Amino acid sequence: MGTVSQDEVALRRCVLAVSVLQDIDLEAGDEGVRTSSGRLLPWEVVRSALDGHDPASAAARPVLATWLRELSWIGWRSPQDLATRARPVALPRGHANHPGPQWAVRTVHGDVLDVGVGLLGIGTDPDLVVVPRPGLLRAAGHDPRAWWESCRAYLEDMGRLAAARHELHPDRPLHPMGDCDVVTLLASRVFRQALAGRDRIRMRAAAVPTRRRGWLDLSRTDPAFALVAASLADADDRGFERPLLITADEVVMARPGGDPVLQALRDGAAPDPLLPSVRYR
Repeated sequence: MGTVSQDEVALRRCVLAVSVLQDIDLEAGDEGVRTSSGRLLPWEVVRSALDGHDPASAAARPVLATWLRELSWIGWRSPQDLATRARPVALPRGHANHPGPQWAVRTVHGDVLDVGVGLLGIGTDPDLVVVPRPGLLRAAGHDPRAWWESCRAYLEDMGRLAAARHELHPDRPLHPMGDCDVVTLLASRVFRQALAGRDRIRMRAAAVPTRRRGWLDLSRTDPAFALVAASLADADDRGFERPLLITADEVVMARPGGDPVLQALRDGAAPDPLLPSVRYR
């Protein structure tokens, strides 16, 4: 047996802590970690599962425990079953659920929105699309890119339906369609084209502070709304913290700067149409 590095010692301790504290049956060996199903996870796979966390830190343990639980969710499923569950998911860069650049199958022009593959109903919620954590599908022997064509077709189908709904009710907020949330729908070119419109500019401003709601009429929206709504949303449900500019080919986030909260406080209150225009002394 060769010399064990300090990094591997920290990994072994992390695995032992997860096994004891989270009640997950694991066996650490020279080649890697063996799960209760008999699957061998090489040490480099275990290291990548920590998503950059120091294996000696307490924060690494829940990350590894969650990764192993999700592995058990998909480990017993057949490739055919997972293929039927594959769904498109789009996430903003830096989102809490974003697994990293290797997950993205493509990026919408504008470099703020990545698109990849999620899986429907593999966890405790049968209606929830779960974004697999880094290296999870490959550790289970699956290549998610093999499912991308069906995911892309599903995305454009849902984009078409969402575009038709928008044309019928252009003043309503944006809502999910099928298994695609609003952020994911922005990855559909058909939907972006409908939002951009047919006028000379062919560009639309939007506020999408959460993954399940979006607003288009920003002339009637408080400038601080997107920032505050995004900050109040759960990390998993958070969308874009600043307004977007949408064209048929691109999604761009407004540049940071200024103080929208202070701007909103400086704006005078809108006149009340029910009160007479008199000044009380």
